[in-house]
Amino acid sequence: MTSVLDLAPVVPVVVIDDAVDAVPLARALVAGGLPAIEVTLRTPAALDAIRAIAAEVPDAVVGAGTVLSPGTVTGSVAAGARFLVSPGWSERLLGSMRDSGVPFLPGVSTTSEVVTLLERGITEMKFFPAEAAGGTAYLKSVNGPLPQVRFCPTGGISLSSAPSYLALPNVGCVGGTWMVPADAVAARDWQRVEELARGAAGLRAGAPSASAGRA
Repeated sequence: MTSVLDLAPVVPVVVIDDAVDAVPLARALVAGGLPAIEVTLRTPAALDAIRAIAAEVPDAVVGAGTVLSPGTVTGSVAAGARFLVSPGWSERLLGSMRDSGVPFLPGVSTTSEVVTLLERGITEMKFFPAEAAGGTAYLKSVNGPLPQVRFCPTGGISLSSAPSYLALPNVGCVGGTWMVPADAVAARDWQRVEELARGAAGLRAGAPSASAGRA
């Protein structure tokens, strides 16, 4: 598949408590124009959710987030995850993700981590936690000496702040949760999720968000 960073301007980061919600949630996001969906491994239902989306929503590119160990790498890929995202990395975890055969985004927050990954031939990374770790100012600074690296910033990014990230040359997409608000998921208001996804999918580098006031 093409790079995860090029599938859409925003990758929804979703927490699914009930696997029953996985398919209608994914369909709403895809209908809104966000095919790449990161299901975080923070709940017991996560792997079942990935499995259901992979089987029943063919237009979705479902991935696993909060990947923390070789075991979660193996389980995620077996469930149908087509990409992996970690908040950070160790040599053991990195080796497992590389061996998985699917694209992956290891999390970084320092230039030393970035350079170490570059030494290993990795040029696409997750920048986390984006806002707390320096935000757009940090990424602008990194782009000068390390222009070959592309990031998916995640952590604290909103509909109103996303365009400033997407305007940067070293940002391929951002990760966010605003299009899957907990109250909408709890109410199974998939129409609202679709509308929020459509607003996120409409973001373009350097373009102001027309729907920022509705976030």
